[in-house]
Amino acid sequence: MTSTVPALGTQQAESSVLEAVLLDMDGTLVDTEGFWWEAEVEVFARLGHRLDEAWRDVVVGGPMSRSAGFLIEATGAEVSLDELVVLLNDGFEERISRALPLMPGAARLLAELTANRVPTALVSASHRRIIDRVLPSLGAGHFALTVAGDEVERTKPHPDPYLLAAAGLGADPVRCAVIEDTTTGVAAAEAAGCTVVAVPSVAPISPAPGRTVVPSLEKVDLRFLRSLVKG
Repeated sequence: MTSTVPALGTQQAESSVLEAVLLDMDGTLVDTEGFWWEAEVEVFARLGHRLDEAWRDVVVGGPMSRSAGFLIEATGAEVSLDELVVLLNDGFEERISRALPLMPGAARLLAELTANRVPTALVSASHRRIIDRVLPSLGAGHFALTVAGDEVERTKPHPDPYLLAAAGLGADPVRCAVIEDTTTGVAAAEAAGCTVVAVPSVAPISPAPGRTVVPSLEKVDLRFLRSLVKG
């Protein structure tokens, strides 16, 4: 797979099928899934608890409230959900202030989508405060809209964030390609009726009808996405 842009005639013929591209953030565009786990380990250490490495797959990719709630229950820590959410967001923000590495192929893919005027949205379970910190590194101009986990009543694995993003772009979810790195995000996108490209970050993801698994965003370009969305 290359990042070569298709010939103009091919673009016009295919543009009526792929209407929009919707992308997850953590672990998909930015290499930050490890930062969340580090923040969780650090916060719970301060609370006097040690996290089991096996829990990492449980909390990855989900809404903050679900992950935080699971860790409180698993450890028995004496902290409220609201307090823990603030502590985790603070710990994560401190880490991305020091470094915010993009995933291989992310910058190239976003530039290609923008150059070809493909409507694109960032759809994350992270809170708005986190998205707004990350956007400058990704290039806010690459996204027509962004959806944060604390801006929808039900975030991933529910379809609501992807349905909201598709509606905001004026696109049919069936004609949208979603790029995700976790089973939680994949479940949300598939429940919305989207075609999914999975780029696993922490836990493996199996191929399935309507779902293509690739090892890296370096294997994804516009021609590839158009070939997957059948409408």
